[in-house]
Amino acid sequence: MHEQLASEFRSGFVALGGRSNVGKSTLLNLLVGHKVAIVTPRPQTTRRRILGIRHDADAQILLIDMPGIHEARKLLNQRMVGRARACLREGDVVVGVVEASQRLGPGDREFLAEFRQLPQPKIVAINKIDLVPRVALIPIVQETLALAPEAEIVPVSALSGDNIEELVATIKRALPAGPALMPADQYTDQTERMLAEEVVREKIFLAMREEVPFSTAVRVEEFTVDGELLRISAVIVIDRESHKGMMIGAGGRQLKEIGQSARLELEQMFESRVFLKLLVKVEKDWTRDPRRIEEFGL
Repeated sequence: MHEQLASEFRSGFVALGGRSNVGKSTLLNLLVGHKVAIVTPRPQTTRRRILGIRHDADAQILLIDMPGIHEARKLLNQRMVGRARACLREGDVVVGVVEASQRLGPGDREFLAEFRQLPQPKIVAINKIDLVPRVALIPIVQETLALAPEAEIVPVSALSGDNIEELVATIKRALPAGPALMPADQYTDQTERMLAEEVVREKIFLAMREEVPFSTAVRVEEFTVDGELLRISAVIVIDRESHKGMMIGAGGRQLKEIGQSARLELEQMFESRVFLKLLVKVEKDWTRDPRRIEEFGL
């Protein structure tokens, strides 16, 4: 009977939660095998719910990435954290992601206190094990077990792929038996427009410093196929007039650099030549306006 159950096809939603900057999006992309979430060294890069789909012969895993849970004072941050907590409840299984070090940080401990209260099967992925000696993992594993005793613990590296197959196997064991929920050729629920918006926003985060990226949104206004050329026109929205010159740069060099970097990635993503046009627009204090935040899907 046990062998029969183990051979059944399994499918379900898996929520990836944790504080900001622990590597959830890198882990999602690795598990899916496609880039579906942008990755930068900056905290709060992920703003909205992102679904990535992994197709295996014995299971379909629908992975939900979400904003990092953090102390939120501004309205935009509060919306992001609220969305993250809602996403945690969506999963048939919840994978909490914490960062490998000699001890758990305050943000990881606060997250695990919330994580422990969730009713679903729970797994903790201790990420970034490539950055610490293996012997140093013993205290953090013990501390994690004390804070989340019902969870299975799997140390991994989303960057190197170390021990990822063990994480996948652990997730599959926790999933309910059932048929595939999504088509076999689909790896995300994001539209091509949404993917383009996220790629441009990633390049802004990587190119800009200080607070400018966080007060930035991207809206694709044209996405058309012209023969063998994909034409994309996007507006970069910022909330202060003083940031416009910084975004464009002297002689337009900063905006050109962002556009060139985004175009090259979009051509690889869509397997097509891309003409990308970027404009910068000031929408004053949009990050404080509930209606505007909602229009950007946040």
